[in-house]
Amino acid sequence: SPEQLVINLREMDCTTFAENCLAIARTIKKGAPTFEKFAYELQNIRYRDGKINGYPSRLHYFSDWIFNNDQKKLVKRVSKEIADIPYPLNVNFMSTHPGSYIQLKDSTLIPVIAKQEKEISSRTMFYIPKDKISEFEDKLMDGDIAGITTNINGMDIMHVVILVRKGGHIYPMHASSSAGKVILSDETLEKYLLNSKRATGIMVARPLE
Repeated sequence: SPEQLVINLREMDCTTFAENCLAIARTIKKGAPTFEKFAYELQNIRYRDGKINGYPSRLHYFSDWIFNNDQKKLVKRVSKEIADIPYPLNVNFMSTHPGSYIQLKDSTLIPVIAKQEKEISSRTMFYIPKDKISEFEDKLMDGDIAGITTNINGMDIMHVVILVRKGGHIYPMHASSSAGKVILSDETLEKYLLNSKRATGIMVARPLE
């Protein structure tokens, strides 16, 4: 079917959980919240420049999500000011694994996605390596949105979490596929990342008012 804004607050993956939370928060802060205002905020967050123009207009790669929402002044990229460690981007997973995406049965979309991947890969992004989380933990804020960087070939981010400060440490809140629900992890962010062989660190987006 044609690309359209899907709103589902009962079933979420890690990215749509973060998007829904940000959209709800922005709707409430603007006052007199309505469903229509929430839908507007969600579309603005989810799509490149807030415009729906087919499947490729959705911000599929989370580093691209952070970049575009920083441009729209919905979030601020803060990884550079926190750690100033470049993250090498080389994304091509979608164009090289079209069978994993039902929408890419339309093969005409693959070159469009590949062009986007090339642009994303040309950017200089920054991250906090997982072995430096404890060093920079005091600079992370309650409510920050973090994309967990990965060593999976062709991907930038493997999971998305919202950071929660508790007892002087940062914990990840996320839509967990293993738990089948949204959870606040029992492990600190540092332990959560160190226990994952595929996780390499985090890119941080700080919501703006």
